[in-house]
Amino acid sequence: MKKFKKVAVGGTFDKLHRGHKTLLDKAFEVGDKVVIGLSSDEFVSKMGKPHETASYNERRKELETYLKELGWLGRAEIVQLNDPFGLTISGKGLEALVVSKETQKTAEKINEKRQGAGLAPLEIVAVNMVPAENNVPISTTRIRSGEIDRNGLMLKSIRK
Repeated sequence: MKKFKKVAVGGTFDKLHRGHKTLLDKAFEVGDKVVIGLSSDEFVSKMGKPHETASYNERRKELETYLKELGWLGRAEIVQLNDPFGLTISGKGLEALVVSKETQKTAEKINEKRQGAGLAPLEIVAVNMVPAENNVPISTTRIRSGEIDRNGLMLKSIRK
Protein backbone atom coordinates (compact mmCIF):
# COMPACT_ATOMS: atom_id res chain seq x y z
CA MET A 1 0.00 0.00 0.00
CA LYS A 2 1.13 3.51 -0.86
CA LYS A 3 2.62 5.56 1.95
CA PHE A 4 1.38 9.12 2.45
CA LYS A 5 3.12 11.98 4.26
CA LYS A 6 -0.07 13.08 6.02
CA VAL A 7 -3.44 11.39 6.37
CA ALA A 8 -6.59 12.24 8.30
CA VAL A 9 -9.00 10.03 10.20
CA GLY A 10 -11.96 11.14 12.25
CA GLY A 11 -14.45 9.85 14.73
CA THR A 12 -16.03 10.01 18.14
CA PHE A 13 -13.85 7.14 19.39
CA ASP A 14 -16.12 6.50 22.37
CA LYS A 15 -15.34 3.23 24.23
CA LEU A 16 -12.29 2.71 22.00
CA HIS A 17 -12.90 -0.74 20.48
CA ARG A 18 -11.42 -3.18 17.98
CA GLY A 19 -13.19 -1.43 15.08
CA HIS A 20 -11.69 1.95 16.04
CA LYS A 21 -8.27 0.35 16.49
CA THR A 22 -8.45 -1.24 13.02
CA LEU A 23 -9.18 2.20 11.55
CA LEU A 24 -6.35 3.86 13.48
CA ASP A 25 -3.93 1.02 12.69
CA LYS A 26 -4.62 1.49 8.96
CA ALA A 27 -4.11 5.26 9.24
CA PHE A 28 -0.69 4.77 10.88
CA GLU A 29 0.18 2.03 8.37
CA VAL A 30 -0.41 4.32 5.36
CA GLY A 31 0.51 7.70 6.86
CA ASP A 32 3.74 9.08 8.28
CA LYS A 33 1.75 11.78 10.13
CA VAL A 34 -1.84 11.16 11.16
CA VAL A 35 -4.29 13.95 11.96
CA ILE A 36 -7.02 12.48 14.15
CA GLY A 37 -10.22 14.48 14.20
CA LEU A 38 -11.94 13.78 17.52
CA SER A 39 -15.59 14.83 17.72
CA SER A 40 -16.19 17.64 20.20
CA ASP A 41 -18.84 17.23 22.90
CA GLU A 42 -20.99 19.78 21.06
CA PHE A 43 -20.70 17.90 17.74
CA VAL A 44 -21.50 14.58 19.48
CA SER A 45 -24.64 16.11 21.01
CA LYS A 46 -25.88 16.95 17.48
CA MET A 47 -25.34 13.39 16.20
CA GLY A 48 -28.34 11.96 18.03
CA LYS A 49 -26.46 8.91 19.29
CA PRO A 50 -28.79 6.48 21.09
CA HIS A 51 -26.55 6.41 24.17
CA GLU A 52 -24.45 8.54 26.46
CA THR A 53 -20.96 9.36 25.18
CA ALA A 54 -17.84 9.87 27.27
CA SER A 55 -16.58 13.46 27.43
CA TYR A 56 -14.12 14.80 24.87
CA ASN A 57 -11.34 14.77 27.47
CA GLU A 58 -12.02 11.16 28.50
CA ARG A 59 -12.11 10.03 24.85
CA ARG A 60 -8.94 11.97 24.05
CA LYS A 61 -7.12 10.45 27.03
CA GLU A 62 -8.11 6.91 25.99
CA LEU A 63 -6.97 7.63 22.42
CA GLU A 64 -3.63 9.03 23.61
CA THR A 65 -3.08 5.98 25.84
CA TYR A 66 -3.64 3.63 22.88
CA LEU A 67 -1.31 5.68 20.62
CA LYS A 68 1.36 5.83 23.34
CA GLU A 69 1.21 2.03 23.83
CA LEU A 70 2.01 1.56 20.14
CA GLY A 71 4.64 4.31 20.00
CA TRP A 72 2.51 6.41 17.64
CA LEU A 73 1.77 9.47 19.78
CA GLY A 74 4.66 11.41 18.21
CA ARG A 75 3.23 10.85 14.73
CA ALA A 76 -0.29 11.89 15.71
CA GLU A 77 -1.99 15.25 15.89
CA ILE A 78 -5.36 15.16 17.65
CA VAL A 79 -7.65 18.01 16.65
CA GLN A 80 -11.18 18.82 17.76
CA LEU A 81 -13.91 18.13 15.19
CA ASN A 82 -16.95 20.38 15.29
CA ASP A 83 -18.49 19.15 12.02
CA PRO A 84 -18.08 16.19 9.64
CA PHE A 85 -15.39 18.00 7.62
CA GLY A 86 -12.96 19.39 10.19
CA LEU A 87 -9.77 20.65 8.60
CA THR A 88 -10.05 18.34 5.59
CA ILE A 89 -11.29 21.22 3.44
CA SER A 90 -8.55 23.68 4.41
CA GLY A 91 -5.91 21.35 5.85
CA LYS A 92 -2.51 21.85 4.29
CA GLY A 93 -0.52 18.86 3.15
CA LEU A 94 -3.23 16.25 3.62
CA GLU A 95 -3.00 13.48 1.04
CA ALA A 96 -5.48 10.85 2.14
CA LEU A 97 -8.48 10.11 4.33
CA VAL A 98 -8.80 6.82 6.18
CA VAL A 99 -12.46 5.92 6.72
CA SER A 100 -14.65 2.94 7.48
CA LYS A 101 -16.87 1.71 4.63
CA GLU A 102 -19.73 3.14 6.71
CA THR A 103 -18.34 6.69 6.53
CA GLN A 104 -17.02 6.56 2.95
CA LYS A 105 -19.90 8.81 1.77
CA THR A 106 -18.64 11.59 4.08
CA ALA A 107 -15.17 11.23 2.53
CA GLU A 108 -16.71 11.62 -0.94
CA LYS A 109 -18.54 14.78 0.24
CA ILE A 110 -15.24 16.11 1.60
CA ASN A 111 -13.65 15.63 -1.83
CA GLU A 112 -16.57 17.46 -3.52
CA LYS A 113 -16.06 20.39 -1.12
CA ARG A 114 -12.30 20.34 -1.70
CA GLN A 115 -12.79 20.45 -5.46
CA GLY A 116 -15.26 23.31 -5.00
CA ALA A 117 -12.52 25.13 -3.06
CA GLY A 118 -10.00 24.47 -5.84
CA LEU A 119 -8.10 21.78 -3.89
CA ALA A 120 -7.05 18.36 -5.12
CA PRO A 121 -9.21 15.48 -3.90
CA LEU A 122 -7.82 13.29 -1.14
CA GLU A 123 -7.13 9.63 -1.71
CA ILE A 124 -9.75 7.58 0.17
CA VAL A 125 -8.54 4.51 2.05
CA ALA A 126 -11.60 2.56 3.19
CA VAL A 127 -11.44 -0.06 5.91
CA ASN A 128 -14.08 -2.77 6.33
CA MET A 129 -16.22 -2.64 9.44
CA VAL A 130 -14.93 -5.13 12.03
CA PRO A 131 -17.48 -7.85 12.77
CA ALA A 132 -18.32 -8.97 16.28
CA GLU A 133 -18.59 -12.65 17.19
CA ASN A 134 -22.08 -12.78 15.59
CA ASN A 135 -20.86 -11.09 12.34
CA VAL A 136 -22.69 -7.81 13.05
CA PRO A 137 -20.23 -4.88 13.05
CA ILE A 138 -18.73 -3.84 16.39
CA SER A 139 -20.14 -0.50 17.49
CA THR A 140 -20.06 1.66 20.60
CA THR A 141 -23.88 1.45 20.69
CA ARG A 142 -23.68 -2.35 21.02
CA ILE A 143 -20.93 -2.08 23.64
CA ARG A 144 -22.82 0.51 25.70
CA SER A 145 -25.99 -1.63 25.59
CA GLY A 146 -24.04 -4.52 27.13
CA GLU A 147 -24.50 -6.75 24.06
CA ILE A 148 -20.77 -7.12 23.21
CA ASP A 149 -17.40 -6.17 24.68
CA ARG A 150 -14.81 -3.92 23.02
CA ASN A 151 -13.37 -6.88 21.13
CA GLY A 152 -16.74 -7.95 19.74
CA LEU A 153 -17.36 -10.90 22.04
CA MET A 154 -21.00 -11.55 22.82
CA LEU A 155 -21.95 -10.68 26.40
CA LYS A 156 -25.58 -11.70 26.32
CA SER A 157 -27.59 -13.86 24.01
CA ILE A 158 -30.08 -11.97 21.91
CA ARG A 159 -33.41 -13.77 21.70
CA LYS A 160 -35.29 -13.57 18.43
